[in-house]
Amino acid sequence: MAITLVEAAKLSNNTLQRGVIELFARNSAVLELLPFMDIEGNAYLYNQEETLPGVAFRAVNEGYQESHGTVTQKTAKLVIAGGDVDVDRFIVRTRSNINDQRAIQTELKVKALSLAWTKTFFKGDTAVDPKAFDGLQKLLSQGPASQVIDAKPDGSGGAELTITMLDELIDAVEGEPDVIFCSKAMRREIKRVIQNHNGYSESEYDAFGRRVMTYGGIPIRVIEHDETGAEILGFNETVGSDTNTASIYAVKFGPEQYVCGLQNGGIEVMDLGQLDEKPAYRTRIEWYSSIAMFHPRAAARLRGVKKKADESAGA
Repeated sequence: MAITLVEAAKLSNNTLQRGVIELFARNSAVLELLPFMDIEGNAYLYNQEETLPGVAFRAVNEGYQESHGTVTQKTAKLVIAGGDVDVDRFIVRTRSNINDQRAIQTELKVKALSLAWTKTFFKGDTAVDPKAFDGLQKLLSQGPASQVIDAKPDGSGGAELTITMLDELIDAVEGEPDVIFCSKAMRREIKRVIQNHNGYSESEYDAFGRRVMTYGGIPIRVIEHDETGAEILGFNETVGSDTNTASIYAVKFGPEQYVCGLQNGGIEVMDLGQLDEKPAYRTRIEWYSSIAMFHPRAAARLRGVKKKADESAGA
């Protein structure tokens, strides 16, 4: 069974934990939509489809030639993410008549953690940070070349977005993607090329009642900044000779089928009370999690997209 964090929040009986889970989902479109499987242990071993077995037509009294499909064995290891929040007793005593100071600091920690996790979902690379997990950018570069589409076919630089590029990205995903992820600036580029298309709509809403743009029924969701304030999917990627390009991701979700989150025990929120070493109250948030891409065409990336020239000139 796999459920999203939005649904998990509804099922939690712990008021503090339920608030934390909801904040995770509210701060990240990825964490709002991504289903999570609960697993035992600290890793999940799975087979990713590579090639299908052969089939044939035969004549009467004729046999078949045996063949079998091939799979690639993958391992997704859970990582430990979280943080401690300490609030001095003096602040709690003197300022909590205005706002709950521990709740405010917990909310800030949750937001930072959800943004850091979201950045890792796209940009994570265990070669750079072995304590994290590999994100889509790395996972897709290891799969079929068709899952990473260059806006400029020869990869020598970037190119302005066209509706054909967007359709090619969508078609690269098995069946049809559940969502398209991009930055706010990229959403403007997408709107520019699709707003006169009959597949364009802004009549859908997310889980929190916020309006969502769609193309052909596929939600286009915005990924904003990480915990340091830097854009996660900003126009700062280098492709060939261009250093001002960005990527768009199309993703299909599904446990043991497509892209899915993994966790052991869900998000834990612990009130550790007053510390011995200093007069402060501590709250600890911790999560054992990762992601798995069960199908080689469960996601795709369009890279090397540049802003329309006149917009870049005015920036």
